[in-house]
Amino acid sequence: MELSLDRLTKHYGSKIAVDQVNACLTPGVYGLLGANGAGKTTLMRMLCAIMESTSGEVLLDGKEVTSMGASYRDLLGYLPQDFGYYPNYTAEEFLHYIAALKGIPKGKARKKTKELLHTVGLDTVAKKKLKTFSGGMKQRIGIAQALLNNPKILILDEPTAGLDPKERVRFRNLLSDYADNKIVILSTHIVSDIEAIADEVFLMKKGRFIMHGSVPELTSKAEGKVWELTVPQKESRKWQEQAAVANLRHEEGQVILRIISDTKPAENAIPCEAVLEDLYLYYFGMEKENV
Repeated sequence: MELSLDRLTKHYGSKIAVDQVNACLTPGVYGLLGANGAGKTTLMRMLCAIMESTSGEVLLDGKEVTSMGASYRDLLGYLPQDFGYYPNYTAEEFLHYIAALKGIPKGKARKKTKELLHTVGLDTVAKKKLKTFSGGMKQRIGIAQALLNNPKILILDEPTAGLDPKERVRFRNLLSDYADNKIVILSTHIVSDIEAIADEVFLMKKGRFIMHGSVPELTSKAEGKVWELTVPQKESRKWQEQAAVANLRHEEGQVILRIISDTKPAENAIPCEAVLEDLYLYYFGMEKENV
């Protein structure tokens, strides 16, 4: 199975949301990282064939996906960023309803619903109405509905939004187990979620992929650009204003800064091993994107 993006482009009037994107995806977990407004959601909606491209195309094994109709949707699971639900449905009723929309037979739907509610840790509240659920619980229902038809292509837009750390670990483990022989695309700005499970990561900026590779390949690009600097508390604010500070902690009256910089920021700065978040901050910094 091969999902190809060929010069995929989307314009909104004069604004370019996705700009000549190319990629070739085979089974595995793919992380899509970018600042808010980088074009991630627009790209994912085109991958799901619910938004037409301005130019270029998405191909599954050489076939253009918008022309495949229901046969493509049958292979697809999708969790949008703004997941809609019916507040007066119970968790069980909602999944049965989504299963019916996907054409899943009733017997199979009941069995799959029970299995997925257990998988996402909601089996004890299966009969509770969704309006009583917390944000994290609703997000878990969203993940479950995306998995109902055992999709070969799973596309998830900000799936860990609202999940607590324990729920996020459970979700990452679920995805890792699920991804065997399937294409899983995970879009987020939570770098640690991508770092933990992605086989390949795409960095997206202003509608384009600016680089891609495995986590080790990408983090190697930030080597020599990450520094630890210990300063007096009174100097901490100055450093935060003039440098890209990834992290800081207070220790014995001083502040230890993690600084992203091409050059050694101060004589007493110590080089650090880079992680994916360092690369992200190096390319995106604190800038605001409006694409």
